[in-house]
Amino acid sequence: MDADFLIIGGGIAGVSAAARLAPHGKVVLVEAEPQLAHHASGRSAALYEPRYGLPAVVGLSMASGDYFRAQPGVLAPRGLMVLGRADQAEDFAAEIDKLGVERIPVEEARARVPILNPKVVAMAALAEHAWDIDTDLLLQGFARAARAGGAEFRLGARVTAITRTAEGWRVTAGGTEISAGRLVNAAGAWVDEVARMAGIAPLGFQPYRRSMARIPAPGGHDVSRWPMIFGCGETWYAKPDAGALIVSPAEEHPMAPHDAWADDMVLAEGLARYEEMVTEPVTRLITSWAGLRTFAPDRVLVIGPDAADPGFVWLAGQGGYGFQTSAAASQLVADLVLGHPPQLDPGLVAQLSPRRFS
Repeated sequence: MDADFLIIGGGIAGVSAAARLAPHGKVVLVEAEPQLAHHASGRSAALYEPRYGLPAVVGLSMASGDYFRAQPGVLAPRGLMVLGRADQAEDFAAEIDKLGVERIPVEEARARVPILNPKVVAMAALAEHAWDIDTDLLLQGFARAARAGGAEFRLGARVTAITRTAEGWRVTAGGTEISAGRLVNAAGAWVDEVARMAGIAPLGFQPYRRSMARIPAPGGHDVSRWPMIFGCGETWYAKPDAGALIVSPAEEHPMAPHDAWADDMVLAEGLARYEEMVTEPVTRLITSWAGLRTFAPDRVLVIGPDAADPGFVWLAGQGGYGFQTSAAASQLVADLVLGHPPQLDPGLVAQLSPRRFS
């Protein structure tokens, strides 16, 4: 047996799971790309906003906070602002209640973000409970812990075949066969494809494209202390990034799994929604990119052994919450694989279980 645990996927989900499992047995992680975090994990908005998402997602995000705060440099204060037009009063009220942000005068919002257009921005709300995540620092911390525990990372090793054996699994990756007792499917947008190869019924995951543009700091302002800004209804968002501003149209366009790229027309439409709310036009892009956010049918993560074959373990459907749930999600999957009592509330564990689709 080459490994006790074979993890497919080298994003934040797979790497954090490797760190949790490595002290308990031989871990081999395979990743199709030549580096870790090539797809969704490398294209994250990098925000820890634990109140964002459905209740089960919020539960995982909240449970991850202590781990993040214990890692020096992983979190940095950012804050969160929501903006609305005069015709969005009902939607604005519902959104700020959901996010737990407090309404503030538009003048106060403009003091924080001076480019807001007072002729259009009629409502604003602000909260400090949002932090930047140093995603590379977090990922590399998990990777170091995994390697220190003896985990082996095989990069550029695309999975082409999976066979069930009496002892576990035989997986062909990068042209090499690997035998393992348990298989953890952390393959991001490709999780259903991995399941099909393994003879496991897919659960109906859907990848959605989200595009981003990096623009120069508007009007030459120092944007470093600006909060992350959402248009009401999440029709766009903007966030300071390395002295510039990233702006997203916040689209959700269903896609087949692939190496995503930004659609110029979608970016232009999103930038127009952003420009409506500010006084500084977008004159050029520094760069643009896109990623796939993959959701289960109910938009809640799927964590745990498959209902039909407990040797096949799901760690999937992170959507846009992969980094901010990673600490608790990886601990949960390790507890379930090892047969340890989960540290999370049993009700939350049930909400995340693949058995909810049986």
